[in-house]
Amino acid sequence: MAAVAHDLTDAQWDALKMSWGGCAYCRSPATSLQKDCVQALSRGGRYTLGNVVPACASCNASKSNAEVTGWLRRKKLDERSFLVRQYEIATELVARFG
Repeated sequence: MAAVAHDLTDAQWDALKMSWGGCAYCRSPATSLQKDCVQALSRGGRYTLGNVVPACASCNASKSNAEVTGWLRRKKLDERSFLVRQYEIATELVARFG
């Protein structure tokens, strides 16, 4: 993990939490959110603005290092809605933070 660049700042994490308004996966308005890599670290993901979403403890533990779309389907969560929203939020925040 030390050999991989992780560049998510505290300001970016705060903006992600504000933009999502709760858990990115189940939409729970949980106040204690954890950083979850959409593409897991074990699958080449990094802690970056375009790859991190806020997740409640339950979703983060359940997803673990699973591939996100397959996990969303198994959990019967709205895969399309998540992917569209993740793209929109990441695009807006990448433009904001450069």
